[in-house]
Amino acid sequence: MTEYITVNAADRVEAKSGVIKLHGPDGFAGMRAAGRLAAEILDALVPHVVPGVTTGALDALVYDHMLREGAVPATLGYRGFTKSCCTSINHVVCHGIPGDKVLKDGDIVNIDVTPLLNGWHGDTSRMYLVGDVPIKARKLVDVTYECLMLGIAEARPGNRMGDISNAIQRHAEANRYGVVRDFCGHGVGRLFHDSPEVVHAGRPGTGPELRPGMFFTVEPMINIGKPDVKMLDDGWTAVTRDRTLSAQFEHSIGITEDGCEIFTKSPAGLDKPPYA
Repeated sequence: MTEYITVNAADRVEAKSGVIKLHGPDGFAGMRAAGRLAAEILDALVPHVVPGVTTGALDALVYDHMLREGAVPATLGYRGFTKSCCTSINHVVCHGIPGDKVLKDGDIVNIDVTPLLNGWHGDTSRMYLVGDVPIKARKLVDVTYECLMLGIAEARPGNRMGDISNAIQRHAEANRYGVVRDFCGHGVGRLFHDSPEVVHAGRPGTGPELRPGMFFTVEPMINIGKPDVKMLDDGWTAVTRDRTLSAQFEHSIGITEDGCEIFTKSPAGLDKPPYA
């Protein structure tokens, strides 16, 4: 049976235990600020995600932006991860490590950032189109964003986590895409990764009940081909097993009394490409 606990921003940070935390106004304020910063960072990257740039150069921009705003990258040093964001190109599903890789015309890339600001994690990711991207890849990006928003539309009190999962799965599979099962969304807040798990395929009416004060991410990973993934030897990078393209969008949200609040919505309206 799912357990819930009400927490206050001033409370000692409790480790992940399977209990779902319910936050009050101070928590919403903290997540609002962290989420806005995360979205502003992704907005600021738009003119820099062009053919010829390295993922390492983009990572440096993310690092500098966070530090300027009084935040630190939650990923830097997290379980040995050495960078300030994740950059996942083409068939990379998630957790791509920035470095010397050069973006090419026609690539699609997901950039995932999590600034830790005043004790709160603003976790979000967005797809970028690099130069002239083929229609097939553009459609995948569009449908993946639609999956994200259809899932979030089910995020309201009284619904179940399975309602979010099913909305995502139905739309992806209606377009003959595969929904990745190996990775999922998660609770977020004072902890980077907390309860509950947010899977992106499932049956409606199942899973934990959504209650006001819950904070979590919705982050569907959608493949043109089959949903299967494999890990590379670096221990982080996940790729599609059949080498087909993958896309992902992510928002951090909080359940309110009558729906949900998206903490990581773009202040500039740049939530999905094309961004020009």
